[in-house]
Amino acid sequence: MAGRRRWSTDEILDAAAELLRTGDADSFSVRKLAATLGTDSSSLYRHFRSKTELLRAVADRILLAAMDDYRPEGDWKQRITSLALHVREAFGRQPQLAAVWGRYASGGTGSRMIMEEVLHALRTSGLPDEEIPACYHRIAVLIAALIASEAGVSTVTSEEYEQGMELFRVAALGADPERFPTLAHFARDVRPLGADRRAAFEEILAAQLAHVEASVRTR
Repeated sequence: MAGRRRWSTDEILDAAAELLRTGDADSFSVRKLAATLGTDSSSLYRHFRSKTELLRAVADRILLAAMDDYRPEGDWKQRITSLALHVREAFGRQPQLAAVWGRYASGGTGSRMIMEEVLHALRTSGLPDEEIPACYHRIAVLIAALIASEAGVSTVTSEEYEQGMELFRVAALGADPERFPTLAHFARDVRPLGADRRAAFEEILAAQLAHVEASVRTR
C-alpha cells in the first residue's frame, strides 16, 4: 500500500489560505485543513506546532506579497504611505485574512520586512531614536485597524451591503431632530462606513504622519 502523500509547507499554507478565504479564523481548524488535504492532523503538526503558529504563517505570506511590489521611494512619509497602501492592497485581495493578521500578528520574514522599513523611514524623519519604537507602534496599530475594518466591510454580500445602507439612511435621515439635533443637521452629508474607504485610509494615515512631522519641527 502506498504511503500518505507528504505535503510541503507551502502546499499546506496554500490550502490553509483557501479555507480561510471561505471561512474565518474561528471556524478554521487543523482537523479541517487535514481533511482537505486528505491526511491526518499529526502530519501537519510536523510543520506547525499549533493552529496559531499556522495562522501566523498564513498572515506572513500576505505581508511578503505586499513587499514583493514595494519599492522605497520619496521621503519618509511617502515611504510609509506607499508601504501601508501595498499592505492594504495585499489584504484587499484576501480580505478574510486581514482579521487573522489583526488577531494573531506575525513574526515571520514578511513581518520583519515591514517593521524594518517603517522603523528605517521613521529614523530618517528626524525623530530621536528613543521615540521611534512608540511612534512605530502607533502607526502599526492604526494601519492594522484600518485594514481590518475595511476588510470586514468588503466581505459582506451585496444583499447585506444594501441592507446596511438602508439602515444607515434610516438612522441618519430618520433621526428625530429634537432628540438628535446635531445628527439631523448633518444627516444629508454624513457618510456610511463603507464609503470612500481608500480616501479615508490615506487621510487618516496622513494625519498621523503629519503629527509626527510636527513633533520633529518643534524640536
